[in-house]
Amino acid sequence: MRMYPALARIAALIGNQSRARMLFALLDGHEIPASELAARSQCSPQSASSHFIKLIRGGLLSVRTVGRLRLYRLASDEVAYAIETLASIAPVGTTVSLSQHNMMSRLREARSCYDHLAGRLGVLFTDALLRRDVIAIDPVRTAFTLTSAGELLLTDLGINVTVLRAKRRALTRVCMDWTERRHHLAGSLGAAVLEHFLTAHWVQRHSPDRSLLVTPKGHHELERLFGLRLAREGAMHDSGGVSSRTIYVEDAAVDERRFIASGRK
Repeated sequence: MRMYPALARIAALIGNQSRARMLFALLDGHEIPASELAARSQCSPQSASSHFIKLIRGGLLSVRTVGRLRLYRLASDEVAYAIETLASIAPVGTTVSLSQHNMMSRLREARSCYDHLAGRLGVLFTDALLRRDVIAIDPVRTAFTLTSAGELLLTDLGINVTVLRAKRRALTRVCMDWTERRHHLAGSLGAAVLEHFLTAHWVQRHSPDRSLLVTPKGHHELERLFGLRLAREGAMHDSGGVSSRTIYVEDAAVDERRFIASGRK
């Protein structure tokens, strides 16, 4: 019937495995060149080109040209919310390698969901805001409300709530976290919070994926300001410019890169 949204059309676009990989790769909110996006979706450049056209026509992707590069990103934050919500009800894929296991562990701990905090860090931080009456949630858990006390606290952090309220985008939004199966804060306020975390060096981006690393300064400030204590075991560290992390195999601490290298012998 014409009165209903064309869900089947959108579902068909997302339901293709290669296109689903493309959309998921773009969930960090950044632009990705066509060649890299094709590689991440595990399809040929020719097939990727066909998928790009379908996703753009379906309103899920946008593209801009810079010189010879074609840069793709999600068409809107609504697309990101839809993908994240669908992921929360989808079966979790099976990891087949140590690197996949460690990537999923990083994403579960802390990541960006389009332009706001997600993962365990995003959920725990949202819980801390609720406990401290910075935000409140309605009885049916569909919307957050920023309190007057919360506005003062965020203003002290340098987040201009007045400017955020003037935007067309919703100030707060409830977003279902696909790894935690719980809600975290989204909307323009959620985006401003992540931006503050990055500019204040509370978190750092992990370049191979959209995971985030909480810095020592971030641990200190989150506990001081919000009473949020985060475990530091298995923290990522820098080894000669190559990201690695300590993992545990049969109670023995080893470096991830050495473990992988030994498995290839």
